[in-house]
Amino acid sequence: MLRSPTAEAICQGIEGIEATSAGTNNDAEQPLTGDLIEWADVILSMERTHQKRIQQKFGGLLKGKELAVLGIPDDYQYMQPELVALLKLRLQRWVELA
Repeated sequence: MLRSPTAEAICQGIEGIEATSAGTNNDAEQPLTGDLIEWADVILSMERTHQKRIQQKFGGLLKGKELAVLGIPDDYQYMQPELVALLKLRLQRWVELA
């Protein structure tokens, strides 16, 4: 529940990067929408089940976009040091983090 907002916070302030977080469940605080899919260049999901939901719901909007899975379980609190370290490791492919 707090993985995506943590990833968003980590990416805030990195030059050339705009990031926002959204959930794949309808009851998410910020649900994923077609507008967000169209806005994004890269879509990162935390789990494979999220990737599948995104593909099922927004398949037509994903053409030409990268949809990747970070493989991070929902076991962390917001900005928990272990989560921050894991996100920095997994985000390296897309974001240069100090």
